[in-house]
Amino acid sequence: MAKTPITWDGVDFQNKPLRFDSGLTWDGDLPDPTPVKMTQLRVLLNFAGATDHGLEERATAVHGGLYGNPAYPTPPVTQAALLTAITNFSTAIATAEMGGPADTAAKNNLREILIGLLRQLATYVQENHGNNLATLLSSGFEAASTNTASVPLETPSITDIINGNSGQLILRVEAVENARGYNVRYALIGANGAPGPFIGPVFFNSTRRMEVNGLTPGGNYVFEVCALGGSTGQSDWSNPVSHMSL
Repeated sequence: MAKTPITWDGVDFQNKPLRFDSGLTWDGDLPDPTPVKMTQLRVLLNFAGATDHGLEERATAVHGGLYGNPAYPTPPVTQAALLTAITNFSTAIATAEMGGPADTAAKNNLREILIGLLRQLATYVQENHGNNLATLLSSGFEAASTNTASVPLETPSITDIINGNSGQLILRVEAVENARGYNVRYALIGANGAPGPFIGPVFFNSTRRMEVNGLTPGGNYVFEVCALGGSTGQSDWSNPVSHMSL
Protein backbone atom coordinates (compact mmCIF):
# COMPACT_ATOMS: atom_id res chain seq x y z
CA MET A 1 0.00 0.00 0.00
CA ALA A 2 1.34 3.47 -0.92
CA LYS A 3 2.31 5.69 2.01
CA THR A 4 0.31 8.89 2.65
CA PRO A 5 2.52 11.99 3.16
CA ILE A 6 1.26 14.58 5.66
CA THR A 7 2.01 18.26 6.24
CA TRP A 8 2.38 19.61 9.79
CA ASP A 9 0.51 22.87 10.43
CA GLY A 10 2.11 24.16 13.67
CA VAL A 11 4.07 27.21 14.87
CA ASP A 12 7.61 28.50 14.28
CA PHE A 13 10.26 29.35 16.90
CA GLN A 14 8.56 32.76 17.44
CA ASN A 15 5.29 30.97 18.15
CA LYS A 16 3.82 32.27 14.95
CA PRO A 17 1.43 29.96 13.13
CA LEU A 18 2.66 28.01 10.18
CA ARG A 19 0.27 27.47 7.31
CA PHE A 20 0.03 24.56 4.94
CA ASP A 21 1.25 26.88 2.21
CA SER A 22 4.36 27.83 4.22
CA GLY A 23 6.36 25.03 2.65
CA LEU A 24 7.20 23.25 5.94
CA THR A 25 6.60 19.57 5.50
CA TRP A 26 7.14 16.81 8.04
CA ASP A 27 9.13 14.01 6.49
CA GLY A 28 6.92 11.17 7.58
CA ASP A 29 4.01 9.00 6.61
CA LEU A 30 0.70 8.13 8.09
CA PRO A 31 0.68 4.60 9.49
CA ASP A 32 -1.20 2.00 7.53
CA PRO A 33 -4.81 1.83 8.72
CA THR A 34 -5.66 -1.17 10.84
CA PRO A 35 -7.71 -3.51 8.65
CA VAL A 36 -11.28 -4.02 9.76
CA LYS A 37 -11.91 -7.64 10.66
CA MET A 38 -14.94 -8.98 8.84
CA THR A 39 -17.41 -11.01 10.85
CA GLN A 40 -17.67 -14.47 9.35
CA LEU A 41 -21.25 -15.45 8.63
CA ARG A 42 -22.26 -18.94 9.71
CA VAL A 43 -25.08 -21.20 8.57
CA LEU A 44 -27.57 -21.84 11.38
CA LEU A 45 -27.68 -25.54 12.22
CA ASN A 46 -30.60 -25.58 14.65
CA PHE A 47 -32.74 -27.57 12.20
CA ALA A 48 -31.39 -30.74 13.86
CA GLY A 49 -33.30 -29.86 17.03
CA ALA A 50 -36.43 -28.55 15.34
CA THR A 51 -39.82 -30.15 15.49
CA ASP A 52 -40.67 -32.67 12.78
CA HIS A 53 -42.69 -30.09 10.88
CA GLY A 54 -40.02 -27.44 11.45
CA LEU A 55 -37.40 -29.75 9.96
CA GLU A 56 -39.74 -30.49 7.07
CA GLU A 57 -40.20 -26.76 6.39
CA ARG A 58 -36.46 -26.02 6.48
CA ALA A 59 -35.67 -28.89 4.12
CA THR A 60 -38.37 -27.68 1.72
CA ALA A 61 -36.90 -24.16 1.80
CA VAL A 62 -33.44 -25.52 1.00
CA HIS A 63 -34.85 -27.64 -1.81
CA GLY A 64 -36.46 -24.55 -3.31
CA GLY A 65 -33.53 -22.17 -2.79
CA LEU A 66 -30.35 -24.13 -3.36
CA TYR A 67 -30.85 -25.97 -6.63
CA GLY A 68 -30.46 -23.87 -9.75
CA ASN A 69 -28.90 -21.13 -7.63
CA PRO A 70 -25.81 -19.81 -9.49
CA ALA A 71 -24.00 -19.27 -6.19
CA TYR A 72 -24.16 -23.01 -5.50
CA PRO A 73 -23.52 -24.86 -8.77
CA THR A 74 -22.45 -28.27 -7.39
CA PRO A 75 -24.36 -29.30 -4.23
CA PRO A 76 -23.05 -32.55 -2.71
CA VAL A 77 -26.60 -33.93 -2.49
CA THR A 78 -28.69 -34.21 -5.64
CA GLN A 79 -32.02 -32.45 -5.87
CA ALA A 80 -33.77 -35.78 -6.44
CA ALA A 81 -32.17 -37.32 -3.34
CA LEU A 82 -33.25 -34.42 -1.11
CA LEU A 83 -36.78 -34.42 -2.53
CA THR A 84 -37.08 -38.17 -1.90
CA ALA A 85 -35.91 -37.75 1.70
CA ILE A 86 -38.40 -34.91 2.28
CA THR A 87 -41.29 -36.87 0.75
CA ASN A 88 -40.50 -40.02 2.72
CA PHE A 89 -40.21 -38.07 5.97
CA SER A 90 -43.46 -36.16 5.38
CA THR A 91 -45.32 -39.40 4.71
CA ALA A 92 -43.80 -40.99 7.82
CA ILE A 93 -44.90 -38.06 9.99
CA ALA A 94 -48.51 -38.57 8.99
CA THR A 95 -48.24 -42.33 9.49
CA ALA A 96 -46.64 -41.98 12.92
CA GLU A 97 -49.37 -39.62 14.11
CA MET A 98 -51.94 -42.38 13.54
CA GLY A 99 -49.77 -45.44 14.14
CA GLY A 100 -47.80 -47.10 16.90
CA PRO A 101 -44.22 -47.30 18.18
CA ALA A 102 -42.92 -49.03 15.05
CA ASP A 103 -44.24 -46.21 12.88
CA THR A 104 -42.63 -43.64 15.17
CA ALA A 105 -39.31 -45.47 15.01
CA ALA A 106 -39.48 -45.55 11.20
CA LYS A 107 -40.25 -41.83 11.15
CA ASN A 108 -37.30 -41.09 13.41
CA ASN A 109 -34.97 -43.08 11.15
CA LEU A 110 -36.09 -41.05 8.16
CA ARG A 111 -35.67 -37.87 10.19
CA GLU A 112 -32.01 -38.72 10.83
CA ILE A 113 -31.48 -39.39 7.13
CA LEU A 114 -32.91 -35.99 6.23
CA ILE A 115 -30.83 -34.23 8.91
CA GLY A 116 -27.71 -35.92 7.52
CA LEU A 117 -28.40 -34.61 4.02
CA LEU A 118 -29.07 -31.10 5.32
CA ARG A 119 -25.81 -31.13 7.28
CA GLN A 120 -23.91 -31.93 4.07
CA LEU A 121 -25.65 -29.12 2.25
CA ALA A 122 -25.13 -26.67 5.14
CA THR A 123 -21.38 -27.36 5.04
CA TYR A 124 -21.37 -26.75 1.30
CA VAL A 125 -23.25 -23.45 1.69
CA GLN A 126 -20.86 -22.39 4.46
CA GLU A 127 -17.93 -22.89 2.10
CA ASN A 128 -19.53 -21.03 -0.81
CA HIS A 129 -21.63 -18.10 0.45
CA GLY A 130 -18.68 -15.71 0.18
CA ASN A 131 -19.55 -14.10 3.52
CA ASN A 132 -22.54 -12.49 1.82
CA LEU A 133 -25.75 -12.62 3.85
CA ALA A 134 -28.06 -12.42 0.84
CA THR A 135 -26.20 -15.28 -0.83
CA LEU A 136 -26.38 -17.39 2.31
CA LEU A 137 -30.10 -16.81 2.78
CA SER A 138 -30.81 -17.52 -0.90
CA SER A 139 -29.84 -21.15 -0.21
CA GLY A 140 -32.88 -21.66 2.00
CA PHE A 141 -30.78 -21.94 5.15
CA GLU A 142 -30.80 -19.36 7.93
CA ALA A 143 -27.81 -17.41 9.23
CA ALA A 144 -26.60 -17.70 12.80
CA SER A 145 -26.63 -14.46 14.78
CA THR A 146 -23.36 -12.49 14.76
CA ASN A 147 -24.26 -10.74 18.01
CA THR A 148 -21.72 -11.95 20.57
CA ALA A 149 -23.00 -9.89 23.48
CA SER A 150 -23.95 -12.07 26.43
CA VAL A 151 -27.70 -12.00 26.99
CA PRO A 152 -30.13 -14.28 28.85
CA LEU A 153 -30.88 -17.44 26.87
CA GLU A 154 -34.33 -18.30 25.64
CA THR A 155 -36.16 -21.07 27.44
CA PRO A 156 -35.97 -24.33 25.45
CA SER A 157 -39.00 -26.45 24.75
CA ILE A 158 -39.38 -30.22 24.62
CA THR A 159 -40.86 -31.00 21.22
CA ASP A 160 -41.16 -34.77 21.55
CA ILE A 161 -40.33 -37.73 23.79
CA ILE A 162 -40.01 -41.19 22.26
CA ASN A 163 -39.30 -44.65 23.62
CA GLY A 164 -35.94 -46.22 22.93
CA ASN A 165 -34.80 -49.44 24.54
CA SER A 166 -36.56 -50.75 27.62
CA GLY A 167 -36.19 -48.20 30.40
CA GLN A 168 -34.98 -45.54 27.98
CA LEU A 169 -36.70 -42.37 26.83
CA ILE A 170 -35.28 -40.04 24.17
CA LEU A 171 -36.05 -36.31 24.32
CA ARG A 172 -36.19 -34.01 21.33
CA VAL A 173 -35.64 -30.39 22.29
CA GLU A 174 -35.67 -27.27 20.17
CA ALA A 175 -32.12 -25.89 20.13
CA VAL A 176 -31.41 -22.53 21.78
CA GLU A 177 -29.04 -20.14 20.03
CA ASN A 178 -25.70 -19.57 21.84
CA ALA A 179 -26.36 -22.35 24.38
CA ARG A 180 -23.23 -24.25 25.42
CA GLY A 181 -25.18 -27.26 26.62
CA TYR A 182 -28.41 -28.42 28.26
CA ASN A 183 -29.49 -29.88 31.58
CA VAL A 184 -32.38 -32.33 31.86
CA ARG A 185 -34.15 -33.26 35.08
CA TYR A 186 -36.94 -35.77 35.54
CA ALA A 187 -39.23 -37.26 38.16
CA LEU A 188 -41.42 -40.34 38.45
CA ILE A 189 -45.11 -39.49 38.67
CA GLY A 190 -46.78 -41.23 41.60
CA ALA A 191 -50.14 -42.98 41.79
CA ASN A 192 -51.69 -39.73 43.02
CA GLY A 193 -50.57 -37.94 39.86
CA ALA A 194 -47.97 -35.83 41.66
CA PRO A 195 -44.31 -36.03 40.59
CA GLY A 196 -41.74 -37.26 43.09
CA PRO A 197 -38.37 -35.58 43.69
CA PHE A 198 -36.47 -34.58 40.57
CA ILE A 199 -33.47 -36.64 39.50
CA GLY A 200 -30.54 -34.89 37.85
CA PRO A 201 -29.69 -32.65 36.26
CA VAL A 202 -28.21 -34.72 33.44
CA PHE A 203 -25.96 -32.76 31.07
CA PHE A 204 -26.14 -32.95 27.25
CA ASN A 205 -23.95 -30.96 24.88
CA SER A 206 -26.59 -30.83 22.14
CA THR A 207 -30.28 -31.45 21.54
CA ARG A 208 -29.76 -33.97 18.78
CA ARG A 209 -30.44 -37.08 20.87
CA MET A 210 -31.04 -36.75 24.61
CA GLU A 211 -31.16 -40.30 25.97
CA VAL A 212 -32.32 -40.80 29.55
CA ASN A 213 -31.63 -44.34 30.77
CA GLY A 214 -32.35 -46.47 33.83
CA LEU A 215 -36.05 -45.69 33.98
CA THR A 216 -38.62 -48.06 35.44
CA PRO A 217 -40.57 -49.81 32.67
CA GLY A 218 -44.22 -48.83 32.93
CA GLY A 219 -43.38 -45.74 34.95
CA ASN A 220 -44.72 -42.36 33.88
CA TYR A 221 -42.05 -39.63 34.05
CA VAL A 222 -42.13 -35.86 33.77
CA PHE A 223 -39.19 -34.03 32.17
CA GLU A 224 -37.90 -30.46 32.15
CA VAL A 225 -34.89 -28.99 30.34
CA CYS A 226 -32.89 -25.77 30.55
CA ALA A 227 -30.17 -24.26 28.33
CA LEU A 228 -26.75 -23.42 29.78
CA GLY A 229 -24.83 -20.20 29.12
CA GLY A 230 -25.78 -16.60 28.50
CA SER A 231 -25.52 -13.73 30.93
CA THR A 232 -27.44 -15.55 33.66
CA GLY A 233 -25.66 -18.90 33.41
CA GLN A 234 -28.76 -20.84 32.40
CA SER A 235 -32.26 -20.31 31.07
CA ASP A 236 -35.49 -20.95 32.92
CA TRP A 237 -36.65 -24.56 33.06
CA SER A 238 -39.01 -25.55 30.27
CA ASN A 239 -42.63 -26.49 30.70
CA PRO A 240 -42.87 -30.08 31.99
CA VAL A 241 -43.66 -32.88 29.54
CA SER A 242 -44.56 -36.41 30.63
CA HIS A 243 -44.14 -39.79 28.93
CA MET A 244 -44.34 -43.45 29.94
CA SER A 245 -41.27 -45.65 29.86
CA LEU A 246 -41.65 -49.08 28.30
